[in-house]
Amino acid sequence: MDYRVGFCQYKPQLKQPEQNIKRLAQLLDGVEADLLVFPELAVSGYVFRDKEELINHSELTDSGRTIDFFREFSKENNVSCIVGFPEKAQKEGETIVYNSCFLANPDGSYHVYRKIHLFNREKLLFAPGDGEFSIYPAKNGVKIGMMICFDWIFPESARTLALRGAQIICHPANLVLPWCQQAMITRSLENRVFTITSNRVGDEVNGDIKMNFTGQSQVTATKGEILKRFDTVEEGIWVTTVNPEEADDKMVTPYNHAITDRRPDRYFD
Repeated sequence: MDYRVGFCQYKPQLKQPEQNIKRLAQLLDGVEADLLVFPELAVSGYVFRDKEELINHSELTDSGRTIDFFREFSKENNVSCIVGFPEKAQKEGETIVYNSCFLANPDGSYHVYRKIHLFNREKLLFAPGDGEFSIYPAKNGVKIGMMICFDWIFPESARTLALRGAQIICHPANLVLPWCQQAMITRSLENRVFTITSNRVGDEVNGDIKMNFTGQSQVTATKGEILKRFDTVEEGIWVTTVNPEEADDKMVTPYNHAITDRRPDRYFD
């Protein structure tokens, strides 16, 4: 199956959703794809000072600028989109925010993943994800799994998605550490899956808090090949054609299978 997949890499402006959506619309003009992955917190920005500021720029699961734009874009352009956003929710009478991403499909179906492994100051702002690493159908029934940014450092994240049948792991990110892009090569190789990491670029400053994002968004194939990696500053959308069914072949040698050769009885927590 020929399947056009890609990522978006750009520099969102903190707390400027209308400006960011306008920029994304420019980048998306004329793009043709079956599956596109966008960064973590793709429209809100990342460096929030406190929970109140974050809540003021979060969105409900079934409505909001980011969600409305991408659900409409998905339908009009016949493409599945995975996009990071701050998800507002109520828990025990309290307003909380999850660091989430959603899958919007051309048929109108819609799925949300809430980040399980929070990074650094995220622990002061977001609630940890309360769901699982699950598999969802994207356009044409392709099996995708979602993980967000720091989930990468825990091999169990990608392995769980692979065990559950993921063909493509979609990985919205706001990366600041230097190791993820190389590690995702291994995540592809050890699980025999495609991965798409969409990272942002640029500095973001909010008062005395400043972060620099590393770019280098990439697509990796089932044997760890880098099909494309942007540099640390360029902005744009890149699309290539893959065959998701290659991820169903887990044979490493004629005698070794990446999944069934596992020895869980020999592994310990």
